[in-house]
Order: sequence, then C-alpha cells, then structure tokens
Amino acid sequence: MFRSRGLALTALFAALSLIVLGGASVMPTGRLGLTALSGILPAAAAVSGGGLRAGLLCYGCTGLLGLILVPDKGCALLYLLFFGIYPLVKSLAERCGVWWKESFLKLAFFNGVLTLFWLALKSMFLPLLPAVLNGTLPVYLAGNVVFLAYDHGLSGVIWLYIRRIHRTLRK
Repeated sequence: MFRSRGLALTALFAALSLIVLGGASVMPTGRLGLTALSGILPAAAAVSGGGLRAGLLCYGCTGLLGLILVPDKGCALLYLLFFGIYPLVKSLAERCGVWWKESFLKLAFFNGVLTLFWLALKSMFLPLLPAVLNGTLPVYLAGNVVFLAYDHGLSGVIWLYIRRIHRTLRK
C-alpha cells in the first residue's frame, strides 16, 4: 500500500507530467522534446514515490488525463505508447543485470513501438521524411541509433535526478 507521502509525490509528478504534456501540445516547436520530458516524470515517481507501482500510477493518470485534456492527441498518444511507459520498461529490463539482455529487451520494445507507428502512420509521415530515409530499413536503422542515444541520455537524467533531487525529497 502507498504511504501518504509517496502517493502525494506520485500525484505531484503526474500533475507536472500533464502540464509538460499540455505544453508540448500547444508549442509551435519542440513538441517531441517536451513529450519526452513529460515521460521522465513517471521515472521520478518510481524513484521517489515508492517503486514501479508509483511510476505506473503516474503514467496511467497522466496518459488518461492527457487523452481527455490535452488538445493535441498526437502528443498524448506518443506519451502513452512510448515516452511515458519506456522509463518503466527500462527499469524492468535493467533488473536482469546482463547488458546484452537489457539491450535486447529495450530494442525489442522500441522496435515494436516503431513498427506500430510505422504501420499506423506510414502514409502521414512518409511524405515528410528526407529522401535518404525512404524505405523501411533506413527508418529502422536511424530510429535505433536515435533510440540508443535517447536511452543513454535518459540514464544520465535519471542518475542526475537521483543524485540531486531525490536526496532533497528524502529529507
């Protein structure tokens, strides 16, 4: 069961995540970056709010309220399908302790989501892609490279959060 402090922190992180997600939907530029930023907050809820359950609660609340309240449903869907849940998937994958298994699980999750987006939204995004990315293989190769950079950066942000902010919240 949640302690009241953990539940309050989880609710705070869900509210902040929803605010950032709402900002992503109204900003003319930086939508993808702000949507990714809103996805970091469920990881913070998991660290400070009481584990994976707190992170899932933050993710679920933000995702559901995002679909209802956020004007741009594309940002809410991107949060729901990837950026909101990935930090929790990352946490589960990194529990196995073997780097190649962790990497395989993370890449399998990413490629599954990329396939879902590719099949569902191909006709919408294909005209916008540069000529070098026309075709499935270049999209997957470029996507995996960008994803690995994102995963590395997310690890750094989580580490920084634990070192700087989580220590202050524990006091």
